[in-house]
Amino acid sequence: MGSSQGSTLSSNVAGLVDGSSARKEISYLDSMPIYVKELIAGGAAGAFAKTAVAPLERIKILLQTRTGGFHSLGVFQSLKKLLKHEGVKGFYKGNGAGVIRIVPYAALHFMAYEQYRCLILNNYHALGSGPLIDLLAGAAAGGTAVLCTYPLDLARTKLAYQVVDSYGMKSNHTQPAYNGLRDVLRSVYKEGGMRALYRGVAGPTLTGILPYAGLKFYIYEELKRHVPEEHQRSIVMRLSCGALAGLFGQTFTYPLDVVRRQMQVENLQPSVHGNIRYRNTLEGLTVIVHNQGWRQLFAGLSINYMKIVPSVAIGFTAYDMMKFWLQIPPRSKTRAISAA
Repeated sequence: MGSSQGSTLSSNVAGLVDGSSARKEISYLDSMPIYVKELIAGGAAGAFAKTAVAPLERIKILLQTRTGGFHSLGVFQSLKKLLKHEGVKGFYKGNGAGVIRIVPYAALHFMAYEQYRCLILNNYHALGSGPLIDLLAGAAAGGTAVLCTYPLDLARTKLAYQVVDSYGMKSNHTQPAYNGLRDVLRSVYKEGGMRALYRGVAGPTLTGILPYAGLKFYIYEELKRHVPEEHQRSIVMRLSCGALAGLFGQTFTYPLDVVRRQMQVENLQPSVHGNIRYRNTLEGLTVIVHNQGWRQLFAGLSINYMKIVPSVAIGFTAYDMMKFWLQIPPRSKTRAISAA
């Protein structure tokens, strides 16, 4: 009898302990500010999506920058060539810098979007609460995120642009190869200071990211509004809406991305490219069309479609799932909390 009472007491104590730990976990999540949860959700979603499409991102940059031996190849042949000469690691060259960049970028992007959206809704009632809010908030969030993380994007492009000499051709740089993210940032800063770290940001980057980020959020949220209530939590639905949002948004702004990439690697271009330095975005577009043809403005677009569809789809879906897991309240409640 005593032993049964003892075991019952032990099980009750264990239950109390388990319950208290569960309550601690819940209370810990509840005590976190909403913007911190949004940062965590956005960063995790960005890292997951970025790693999933890293091989296609590497090939896209090689095609955009007209890297020797790649500009005349298709996507599949480029992947085979890269695998043959650099192995699996070649697919992820520059991805470390990409992930280091994308975690703060995605975290800031999603969090800033939510905060800008609440700010507009609470202070600019004349704009209403329709899709225009998503367009404005998305554009502002994209600009904020890119300004904070642009040097990391510059480093990632320079690392991805390099190819090893085992291809039997001249390498793509006229200076010693970079040995990593820190080496890129140090070398670029030594060459031209902060202006060099932000070369290309004022023109093609911001000009491209503002409409792209705005359209991406606008299309995603607008598509979700037309989904029946019973399918709102469907992962397939979220993936489909995210894929279409990235597809349309990227198509309209892709030529600006090509100009940005070429400006980022100008000092690495061999002499056969003429070492032309673009002073602004319009000049970059004009020179590329004149010297390389209008098709170069869309070089790598097909692979970008292959990359952007899963990337944006995974990013939006992972963010929504992380918001649910972190117990971030729905937007109507978030607005009320922000107003309070």
